[in-house]
Amino acid sequence: MTLPRGWASATIGDVTAINPKHSVDTDGSQSVSFVPMPAVDEHLGAIVDRIDKTLDEIWTGYTHFADGDVIFAKITPCMENGKAAVASGLTNGLACGSTEFYVFRPEDGVDASYLWRFLRQNSFRAEAEKHMTGAVGQRRVPRSYLENHGLPLPPWAEQRRIVAKLDSLTARIARARAELDRVPVLASKLRSAALSALRRQLQSVPAIPVSEIASSTFDGPFGSNLKSSDYTSSGVRVIRLENIGRLRFIAEKRSFISEEKYKVLARHTLMDGDILFSSFVDQDIRVCQFKQQDGLAINKADCFVVRVDPEKFEPRFVSYMLASPETYEAMKSKVHGATRPRIGLKQLRDYRIGAPAREKQVRIADSLDAAFARADRLEAEATRVRKLLDRLEAAVLAKAFRGELVQQDPNDEPASVLLERIRAERAAAPLPKRGRRATS
Repeated sequence: MTLPRGWASATIGDVTAINPKHSVDTDGSQSVSFVPMPAVDEHLGAIVDRIDKTLDEIWTGYTHFADGDVIFAKITPCMENGKAAVASGLTNGLACGSTEFYVFRPEDGVDASYLWRFLRQNSFRAEAEKHMTGAVGQRRVPRSYLENHGLPLPPWAEQRRIVAKLDSLTARIARARAELDRVPVLASKLRSAALSALRRQLQSVPAIPVSEIASSTFDGPFGSNLKSSDYTSSGVRVIRLENIGRLRFIAEKRSFISEEKYKVLARHTLMDGDILFSSFVDQDIRVCQFKQQDGLAINKADCFVVRVDPEKFEPRFVSYMLASPETYEAMKSKVHGATRPRIGLKQLRDYRIGAPAREKQVRIADSLDAAFARADRLEAEATRVRKLLDRLEAAVLAKAFRGELVQQDPNDEPASVLLERIRAERAAAPLPKRGRRATS
């Protein structure tokens, strides 16, 4: 890559001290920040939680760093997720943290935020992932890879201009993301409002129990009737709780039993359009219609089935009624079980819903289908725009590190002079003290 005038090609190791230690003369009785891996937020790229400990407590067995250092997770999946931060506001300016952090201490004339933004690029992390070594689940980025990785280095003054521009642009992108994050909540509220409006419209309609609406209701096989060892890689499909979403059948997750086992459990066979209702009622009602795609299927325990005669009742209408906030409030009062709150099949059978004439049920279901489709499109558009923002942010960062984001100033001291000064200062610096530190 051709760099702008005044820039210089460097490596990360050229311009940072990697994993520096606190001076052995540091007062061990003072409080410092302790920063484990979970204390770094991968979305913000910041230290968001820490506790104070005396330095003596955490001197050994932890990584040392100080205000102004850049910490960077070396281990999977923390590195890929973006756990990196500029340390600031540390207690007494010092910290010790997870040994799974690399610490980069920028030399004078190298801006920590410039380095942090370079390391946080998706493209940088994706490339670093390719160079990880070690066993699965314990793979790490080698120090040598980072130390020798190229870093386009602008003059000090331009680094500051780039960081200021990036701060402004990324803040605007973050605000846009925050607005987009509200869309799923808004869409959920729109769906709930439509369902509640339906219930209000039907208040004057006589309510009848689900047992009278359904031609049959049944649960799946319990206990030893269907064991973990009965599952196979193919065969007859088993519909589990993980397949029941909120008015959405989650077809992607698949489990199977053999044809022989199915013959024993055939009475649990599902039909296309059956209503599936999760017995677990915690924060929401999960109900959907079964979509038969490829052959036979049965339901597992706690996956209640409500089968209606489509000549008498519209299955979509019944599903919508069972998914309403009013159903949730009614069922919530009937749950049992402290750790996994559930209802029994009898509670579902006894639950009453207003059921107008079938023709009106179809009209209501069509109207709700349209309302839910609008909410789905709203969420899909938000997802599309979020992807565009991700690409925009990546493009802005790439532009910054090519020297195209801000104007160059011919009066800035060239980065080559900065590099020479760093080399000279390193050569003249005394060796750090070594040996055991006296503890108080």
